[in-house]
Amino acid sequence: MNSKQRAHLRKLAQTMDPIFHIGKSSITPEFTEAINDALEARELIKINVLKNCFDDPKSLSLILADRTNSEVVHVMGRKIVLYRASKDKPKIMLP
Repeated sequence: MNSKQRAHLRKLAQTMDPIFHIGKSSITPEFTEAINDALEARELIKINVLKNCFDDPKSLSLILADRTNSEVVHVMGRKIVLYRASKDKPKIMLP
């Protein structure tokens, strides 16, 4: 993914609300599966890392991207944005 595509996805994610929250239990297999399903349905998701999670948001984003075969678009503070193109019905067209 090049910088122009990443900037386009960041722009789309600005208006989104986080649909997942990572708490003190961190990343579980069920949580990873839910994120995988959401990526297939939406392609672009925002995740909030709560203050009671003691893991680093950047490392969490890399773990999630690796487990879901997605790409980290942006990590800003305690917010993570992930992207993966849908196999069946792509919705987001990258420049």
